[in-house]
Amino acid sequence: MRQRYRRYLRPLTRSPRGPIIHLSPPEILLSGFLGLGMLGACLLKLPGMHQQGLSWLSALFTATSAVTVTGLSVTPLSDFTLAGQTVVLILIQLGGLGFMTIAALSLVMLGQRLPMHQTSLLREALNRSSSREIGRLLKIITAFALTLELAGASLLSLDWVPEYGWQEGLWLSLFHSVSAFNNAGFTLWPDSLMREAANPLTSGVIGILFMTGGIGFAVIGELRERRRQHGWRVLLQPSRFSVQTRLVIEATVALNLLSLVVILALEWRNPGTLGAMASHGERLLAAAFMATTPRTAGFSVIDSAEMTQASTLWTMALMFIGGGSGSTASGIKLTTFVVLLLTTRAFLRSEPSPTLHGRRIGDDTVFKSIAVALAAMLLIFSMLFGLTITDPDHAFLSLAFETVSAFGTVGLSHGLTPELSPGGQLLIIATMLLGRTGPLALGYLLATRSRPGISYARTELSIG
Repeated sequence: MRQRYRRYLRPLTRSPRGPIIHLSPPEILLSGFLGLGMLGACLLKLPGMHQQGLSWLSALFTATSAVTVTGLSVTPLSDFTLAGQTVVLILIQLGGLGFMTIAALSLVMLGQRLPMHQTSLLREALNRSSSREIGRLLKIITAFALTLELAGASLLSLDWVPEYGWQEGLWLSLFHSVSAFNNAGFTLWPDSLMREAANPLTSGVIGILFMTGGIGFAVIGELRERRRQHGWRVLLQPSRFSVQTRLVIEATVALNLLSLVVILALEWRNPGTLGAMASHGERLLAAAFMATTPRTAGFSVIDSAEMTQASTLWTMALMFIGGGSGSTASGIKLTTFVVLLLTTRAFLRSEPSPTLHGRRIGDDTVFKSIAVALAAMLLIFSMLFGLTITDPDHAFLSLAFETVSAFGTVGLSHGLTPELSPGGQLLIIATMLLGRTGPLALGYLLATRSRPGISYARTELSIG
């Protein structure tokens, strides 16, 4: 037992061939995000970062929410100074692209080969099934992210510079563009984007940014590569793409359209949300925005606390599913959700294994999907159970909404987070960290790494 946990006391040792890291990739990622969160909290506690001063817990909560690109906050970002908002923006960028991605990219740009343990770490963080071409993928990630963020800021400035002036308008544009692409959901206004609900330019630009960031870096890299080889017409030829890319794109479109129909049906006459808008066009624009934001970003153009219970439950389901694998979004991931559906379909049809686009899905993928989904549900249940103990006076549905939002690092809120007790806020911090590093990381931390010396006889159990 002592030897098993010794590696946590000495995670790094030196050898003649270089340093050896004894932690698994998910443990390193979790430690990295925790370290960045603590560093960010120390920076936000410095004088001149907040207009009225900030407690250590509030600083830690804000920094963790930024580095995990969640967007939940116990104090509005409008109360931070320009220096404090800059720290939050840097944490969002580091958390969105991944701290180890940026570190490894510096080695790639210098022409050095990635060490084996770092390659494994990158593969785990990007959810790649192979370690090949990771260096090139890192270059694509950073170049694409910076280009899209600058383009988004330029488009947003067309509206906000004339309204707020050059200095404030450019800062608002840059901050919201970076926050949107990294799926952070942070805004510099206390009401999120409700004041921009009727602005098609703002909704369109921010929507494109967070949907692109949430689709997954692997998909972006493949789309770019296929376009370079075959031109833009390749977008009309799905068969040229991998099964992974086709799955993510098709499922994203289908889920967004279904969500749009559900939101319109449930909220069209709700006086607290869409029903309060002046025109049908504004309602449709807001519904389209709210249909896509729960799986990735967390921006809101309506008051989430005023949604019907059915819409709230639907939004929680979308936050639980999340975005594409290897993206700036979290949740169990869209691929996991589809694999679970295909596995259920295969069972009901008495098929030996699930299939998609003429390909059989491997047992390892099925087992991993089940493990990720189950770990996610256990995490949400455990944290929600804790919140009912630390904050019993709040409505259960609101507590559940905040918990799922923290797990999916979405940032949509019923406005409950600032009212939580210190114990409740610490539970939300833990949920954001575990939700960002992935439910599978929890399994790595708790699982016993041992190989059985014997093989047991097979047995059958009654299910259902």
